[in-house]
Amino acid sequence: MRDHPFIARLRGLGLPDGDWALFGSGPLLLRGWIEEVGDLDVVCRGPAWDRAVEIGETAMLEPDGVEIVRVDDGDITIGRSWRYGRTPVDTYIDTAEDLDGIPCVRLEHIVAYKRLADRPRDREHLAAIASHRP
Repeated sequence: MRDHPFIARLRGLGLPDGDWALFGSGPLLLRGWIEEVGDLDVVCRGPAWDRAVEIGETAMLEPDGVEIVRVDDGDITIGRSWRYGRTPVDTYIDTAEDLDGIPCVRLEHIVAYKRLADRPRDREHLAAIASHRP
């Protein structure tokens, strides 16, 4: 859903190229594999984090104490680390694939994350991925 309002807002944030990637269910939305998301998750580093802090509200995700920035009342959540898994954010960003001008975390990383999280929506998203991949 390239025209989804969250995607449009993400494009307008001015996050520096090469220092962020769309994560979670966002790449599935962008591909048109799911129709809706509660928010967009973005992983970032360095200059992109600095920009996020300028434009959003810093918060801590409990119980893990992960620092994030919420933009537009949480429509976009930006973090330098993520709750599940041990893959370094640099790996997510450095191996991101471009989808319609947006760097997206590769599907294998999203699948690994969603398997660890194992929430009902993650299971739905894993099924959507499975139905679209060979």
